Amino acid sequence: MQPRNMSMSGVVDLAAVKAAQEAKAKAEQARAEAARQGGGAAGAAIAPSSLVIDVDEAGFEREVLQRSTEVPVVIDFWAEWCEPCKQLSPLLERLAQEYNGRFLLAKIDVDANQMLMQQFGVQGIPAVFAVVAGQALPLFQGAAPEAQIRQTLDQLIQVGEERFGLTGLVVDADAQGQQAPAPAEVPAGPYDALLEAAVQALDAGDLAGAVQAYKNVLSDDPANTEAKLGLAQAELLQRVQGLDPQQVRKDAADRPADVAAQIAAADLDLVGGHVEDSFGRLIDTVRRTAGGDRDAARVRLLELFEVVGSDDPRVTAARTALARVLF
Repeated sequence: MQPRNMSMSGVVDLAAVKAAQEAKAKAEQARAEAARQGGGAAGAAIAPSSLVIDVDEAGFEREVLQRSTEVPVVIDFWAEWCEPCKQLSPLLERLAQEYNGRFLLAKIDVDANQMLMQQFGVQGIPAVFAVVAGQALPLFQGAAPEAQIRQTLDQLIQVGEERFGLTGLVVDADAQGQQAPAPAEVPAGPYDALLEAAVQALDAGDLAGAVQAYKNVLSDDPANTEAKLGLAQAELLQRVQGLDPQQVRKDAADRPADVAAQIAAADLDLVGGHVEDSFGRLIDTVRRTAGGDRDAARVRLLELFEVVGSDDPRVTAARTALARVLF
């Protein structure tokens, strides 16, 4: 598996919904197995030195993609000639030790791994990405301040825990003469069966069933992150199911003032991976319209924000653009 097959753009489809559920299920299964064997967390303990690893193209799938189902993997793209890298890389290595298994740092030398650099779309170094449950996302570029990096890492870890059930790695502290803290027990959530039913419905192509299953969870727990994400994704897929993409795009091009045509095209844009195009189309529609038409475009845009995720920088930029149009 190559990184170009990962969800670099934040686009969410059936596989993305399934990935979150499968990653959570795998983590919970591993924790349960460790508990039966007298341990408290998934997988064998690792040495502190293993929290920072060098990765090449040959080992990418094993060291990054597979490990990302256990722990968020932060990728540091660097090169020996890069002066800012000499400041950032040691900082990331120190933070990896300090966070003690809550993320894994993978270092990729761009000179020796040009293909990985191209597939991640790295425009300059240092560049830092993350992979969580097989899903890749950009974090920041350049030698950012430590406080900003810590904030970014904290948000990444929170997303890994809440959305994918990743609780990190157990670090063997004996080499440092310290006793590893007892990991907190993570009980199974009360809606796991309903969420699993939604995933099964998606696998079977029953989008209506998946929508209803997610709504059943949200009726009792309106703040459930997985259900909100899953519902937004399933409803999007339900809307585009059966559409003729060529006709939809022709209608949008021929009738720029037709709000329904622009909304349908924006849905297809997002499913196809063109996140900025989708957002930009609806923002332009809001700018050109008024009354009920304007509100319809605005509401759909907000719904698509939910699909991509509020922590995505493209959502943040689009919210700012929308506010300028509205006010």
